[in-house]
Amino acid sequence: MRKPLMRIPYTDILPSPTIIPASAHSLQGALAALHNFFAAPPPNQLPHSTVVLTGAGLSVASGLADYRGPNGTYRVNKTYRPIYYNEFVQNHEARKRYWARSFLGWSSLLKAKPNSGHYAIRDLGELGLISAVITQNVDSFHPRAHPRIPSLELHGYLRSTKCTTCHTEYSREEFQHHLARLNPRWAALLEEALASGALDTEDPDEKKFRGLKVNPDGDVDLPDAPYTTFRYPPCPRCLTDPPIKTEGYRHTVRADSDGAWLLPSSAGVLKPNVVMFGENIPTHVRTAAEDAIDNAGRLLVLGTSLATYSAWRLAKRAKERGMPIAIVNMGGVRGEDQFFIDVDPNQAGELAVRVEVSTDDLLPTLVSQLRQRLASGSLPNDAPFPNDPRENSSVFKDMLS
Repeated sequence: MRKPLMRIPYTDILPSPTIIPASAHSLQGALAALHNFFAAPPPNQLPHSTVVLTGAGLSVASGLADYRGPNGTYRVNKTYRPIYYNEFVQNHEARKRYWARSFLGWSSLLKAKPNSGHYAIRDLGELGLISAVITQNVDSFHPRAHPRIPSLELHGYLRSTKCTTCHTEYSREEFQHHLARLNPRWAALLEEALASGALDTEDPDEKKFRGLKVNPDGDVDLPDAPYTTFRYPPCPRCLTDPPIKTEGYRHTVRADSDGAWLLPSSAGVLKPNVVMFGENIPTHVRTAAEDAIDNAGRLLVLGTSLATYSAWRLAKRAKERGMPIAIVNMGGVRGEDQFFIDVDPNQAGELAVRVEVSTDDLLPTLVSQLRQRLASGSLPNDAPFPNDPRENSSVFKDMLS
């Protein structure tokens, strides 16, 4: 049996893409190519449906940071390094640092909302053109924006925490209240930062408040901050009833008088319910993502450089199945030449599209034009789920949350 693949950060800035077809350099050219992408029947009797694969670039218009865009973290914050799973699980001091930074970043993430790109995906689903969405994003915008289209959160989600021992989930918003109670000085700092507006902008020139650096996934770096003083609570279930180790002895789970996790506790550690770098993607999630690719006839990639292998391999799987692939991303894509190397140079988008246009500029206009074409009968409307995308999509059964 294959081991689940791990997320390993790929930090290189990728070269600029080759636009496909050549006429797609402008917004109108990109729209025309995508019209052809959706209108032409997929080859080899593949299904007429499209699966969407998204990344951080789709959420930039919601005010969240991405990795490799014009203001991406790997461009403007050269010292940024995400925490690894083993580091988080094994190191109490690393967890203090992580939760302190997450504490500062959570408020901005909580008030952020899906943008026009997410709602355009909803509209494409209502037109019968999209069967499912696979997202690398952990912001939960997809299930909020289009609950009728199945969404698989490949790398988990930040809306809850999860115990690394008993695997119980808890609300991240409730966890934030516990962090504020345990760390009143940090809570005051957060209130000051929110009042100053320092956490409301993605313009690096405006992040002047005490040198704040805002990174993806609700991470805020405050240089010289006393992270060693930060406290976090244990898993309530493990604190009440410490689990039994494989050797037959009970774990130790302790809390101080205020309710903060305390050494020498050996269990009850809460982590964000996301797949951290170096952590295995759950087998059932990986299988569901593969099934989504295998049950569709086209792949539309939006706002991602596919630098994470867990996403890149899905595009590779689509290519191996002979699926037409369209990629909309600002900046390069990891190994994208492999997806387009054998494409007929005379094709006009029906087999491949590669455009460098922001999703919030492109997708709403695409929806408007496709609606007009559907109304005029110039675009086929024979997808298997024109009224309810869920009716014939079982690939994410029991995965929606």
